[in-house]
Amino acid sequence: MSTAPEPQIFPVLKGKVALITGGAQGMGKATCEVFLRAGAKVVTCDVKEEGAKVVDELSKLGDIHFVKADIAKSQDIQNLIAETVTKFGRLDAAVNNAARAPDNAAFVDFDEDHWRSIMDVNLTGTALCCKYEMQQMIKQGGGGTIVNIASINAFRPQPNMPAYTAAKHALVGLTKHASMEGGPHGIRVNAIAPGAIYSEMSMKALEIMKITEQEFAAKVSYLARFGQPREVAQGSLWLSSDGSSYVTGVALPIDGGYMAM
Repeated sequence: MSTAPEPQIFPVLKGKVALITGGAQGMGKATCEVFLRAGAKVVTCDVKEEGAKVVDELSKLGDIHFVKADIAKSQDIQNLIAETVTKFGRLDAAVNNAARAPDNAAFVDFDEDHWRSIMDVNLTGTALCCKYEMQQMIKQGGGGTIVNIASINAFRPQPNMPAYTAAKHALVGLTKHASMEGGPHGIRVNAIAPGAIYSEMSMKALEIMKITEQEFAAKVSYLARFGQPREVAQGSLWLSSDGSSYVTGVALPIDGGYMAM
């Protein structure tokens, strides 16, 4: 398993309220932890009730609240945002991280039902999150940040992931459009495109591609290692803070140099 330094986190989100979808594990959980350490009050969600365990694990760091929600369902998203506002009074930052794992088939063989299920979560679900998050931010008088978790696949596709690649590519376009509409309201919308990041999802992807972590890391990172979830979370933190106040409409690669190869 790859290692990475642990930078000091400053309270750059003190007094802010953040919504982080898919926070039960992996990059979502790491983002919850980093945002709590940065002073934010956090609401997170997962499609499974057992995702609530993240509250027990991270509550010592600050105020965190869990909501069971399926982001493929519009009403669940609306309820999630409403509960965020009821619990903490407002919504200042959102990280749309929830996603389905990549598919496993050549394009000419893709399963149509699986295609739809990936699109429902990875694209449509994230679009609905953006829609209702922006509505809430505008209702509050404007301002706020949204970070969509895309993928390096949006720029350099990997084999046997046609639906995942298409969804993440579209998500980058969605982010750019949302940034255009959000700008006049002071809402910044950006995306992060993670490369090879250590997670349950990425390990499943390696199984699909029939390659080891070490073999794959050497091919996709100048640093010859997988990134850690907290390294992606640090990117989301920067894009959600005033440190990136003139950054919007960007898809930021966090990929160990893969895009430079």
